[in-house]
Amino acid sequence: MTRKQAREEAFILVFEKEFNDNSIDEILELAAELRDLVPDEYIIAVFRGVYDHLSDLDNEISKNSVGWSISRISKTALCILRLAIFEMRYLVEIPVSVSINEAVELCKKYATQDDAVFVNGILSTVAKEL
Repeated sequence: MTRKQAREEAFILVFEKEFNDNSIDEILELAAELRDLVPDEYIIAVFRGVYDHLSDLDNEISKNSVGWSISRISKTALCILRLAIFEMRYLVEIPVSVSINEAVELCKKYATQDDAVFVNGILSTVAKEL
């Protein structure tokens, strides 16, 4: 599985968790059972990491989304932002530009063009702070 595919699978897991009270381990087990997902280290690290740092990630999103509360951001864009900001802050081996580009691509695939522009703006601001 390529890193791009792994990132997409991690996004799907983060998105699933948004609507599901199951534990991270239960969601991983269900994904393995129902979708034949064999998560690699990256997928597990990102999925767990997003929820280990959720309040910090959400604070970062709130701080940089001027005029928008987290509750107004689409669930898809919010999950993509969480994943990308986690990568940018905690996975230093991944170039920030790659995290931003891949997040925008996920938005184009799973959300709207407006979401892609919004996500790009937020992540560009976060990148400047790093």
